[in-house]
Amino acid sequence: MEVAADDMRGGLGDKLTGLPGLDSARERITAWMGEDAAAPAEARGHAMLLGLRRFDTVNRAYGEDAGDGVLGEVASRIAGFADEEMEAGWVAARAGGGAFLLAARDACSRERWQMLAEQLADAVARPIATPAGMVRLSPRVALVRVLGGDDFASVLDRLGQCLDAANRQEGARIAWAQGEAIPRGRTGAQLETDLMGAIDGEQIEILFQPQFGLPDNALIGAEALARWNHPELGKIGAGALFAIAERSDQIAPLSRHIAGKALEAARHWPEHLRLSLNVTPADLAFGSYVRQMLDIIRESGFAPRRLTLEITEQALISDVELAAQIMAEFCAQGIRIALDDFGAGFCNFRYLKILPLHYLKLDRSMIEGITREKRDLAVLRAIVAMARALDLQVIAEGIETEEQRAAIAAEGCASYQGFLRAEPMSAAKFEALAAGG
Repeated sequence: MEVAADDMRGGLGDKLTGLPGLDSARERITAWMGEDAAAPAEARGHAMLLGLRRFDTVNRAYGEDAGDGVLGEVASRIAGFADEEMEAGWVAARAGGGAFLLAARDACSRERWQMLAEQLADAVARPIATPAGMVRLSPRVALVRVLGGDDFASVLDRLGQCLDAANRQEGARIAWAQGEAIPRGRTGAQLETDLMGAIDGEQIEILFQPQFGLPDNALIGAEALARWNHPELGKIGAGALFAIAERSDQIAPLSRHIAGKALEAARHWPEHLRLSLNVTPADLAFGSYVRQMLDIIRESGFAPRRLTLEITEQALISDVELAAQIMAEFCAQGIRIALDDFGAGFCNFRYLKILPLHYLKLDRSMIEGITREKRDLAVLRAIVAMARALDLQVIAEGIETEEQRAAIAAEGCASYQGFLRAEPMSAAKFEALAAGG
């Protein structure tokens, strides 16, 4: 077991399972991140956290000795699986209790990492013989893609929160960690109180993710993103920010604040540039959303015809007919609509039939493998062909290499965004970019 060898000599291993402990895994993964700092973000690997749901019942039913034996067998299965299935460097570690971390340096696709998680969960779920009887486990697995800017603590936080959520849901065996972890260091109630003051206290910063047209790579606009500059915790990204806002029922005021600040900044842009704003499920559920949003647009002086609203599948699940009605009201004002994160969920084609859409915005998971996997490229080609038949333009998200950009251009995508050309930036930097500075 090459993963454990060096770490066990350093005394950092878990004696019960023979795997490294978290301190050892931290050293190994942090070293990878440092070595890969100059590599494209897609090459920074993946991680998963496997938890044995209700493992405490094993100890109660069979005794602690049997439980210890089960943990040892699970560790052996994880290490054996990684040895057989993972081509590049990997590290497995016990994360405490009935939880195990597995990280791989291999830049595999999202689909392959999920397939590996399913196979590993199947292997762990096979019955385990103990002197007291056969034990059957119910593993849950949280998955994450390691991105530039991540560190070991943030990866583990995101995985832990995702696994906690999966354990509370029946049947949710595999789950992807989305966005960012909610920051540690303050209680949830404290953060919710902090957010109330942050909206009025100019702590919410609007960043702009530039978007580029194809095939000429001309700047065509930007997507507005939010970041909370917390006075004690520092920068809190959009994923954690909206999670806190949702818990404290502050989504509506936060969305209005973001829209107002983004539109005010975009008012100074050249006329040919567009602005994209995200629509949350809470926005659609808010009875006065359309009226208030149109008032904000009108007060900003920004032309509605230059605005795109991006709506995710998650926002549509509760009431797609209501969403279609709301989107139609915006379209009547010249605003365009994009179906965001296309490919990340169930891709319900009914949405394409009843929503007044102008764009399909592909999730990064639909792009990651197109330069390596024929099936991934074939799926992209099919989506673009379908969009063309429906008179929709395709926007590709998460473009990180020139090879990906060339591929989506060849297949007929209309535009893209991603770290290849520009990361999210301040309003001032975007204005400079737009001015050619």
